[in-house]
Amino acid sequence: MLILLNKPYQVLSQFSDARGRATLADYVDAPGVYPAGRLDYDSEGLVLLTDDGKLQARISQPRSKIPKTYWAQVEGTAGEQQLNALLRGVQLKDGPAKARSAASIKPPEDLWSRDPPIRYRASVADSWITVTLTQGRNRQVRRMTAAVGLPTLRLIRYSVGPWSLAGLRPGESRQISTEDAWKAL
Repeated sequence: MLILLNKPYQVLSQFSDARGRATLADYVDAPGVYPAGRLDYDSEGLVLLTDDGKLQARISQPRSKIPKTYWAQVEGTAGEQQLNALLRGVQLKDGPAKARSAASIKPPEDLWSRDPPIRYRASVADSWITVTLTQGRNRQVRRMTAAVGLPTLRLIRYSVGPWSLAGLRPGESRQISTEDAWKAL
């Protein structure tokens, strides 16, 4: 089976935590499933879990180049120069990183509120962008947006390959059969 979970803010992408923080176990009650990739504690959005080791590897291994699309609320107004820099690639401490696509978007419709909300500063504008990557390094979107002068305030993974958050509120999940998951790839 493949489980699509809308991971809430400040939930670890693992099933236990010695420090008592919220984990996937608080939202998924399916023995034998494991995350196919990770999503940072302070990011929200789509996490895929499966009980099929080959499917987990196919989804999470970098050589698969499965696209992951993120919505990022950034500090500042995203201009063509910054979006083009994301597309051309930026140099990070662990090597170059480039977006498959990057564009300004309107604030996503029907977006849930976050608790706690992002900091608001009347003197600093913010905007939304969408970024698609085929890599998946630690905090990559945040580091890339910071490198082009657009620090990320809120990050939501909207989709992984053919699967998306559509219809899922934070903490909600839906299941897909393993057979259907493989067909979708």
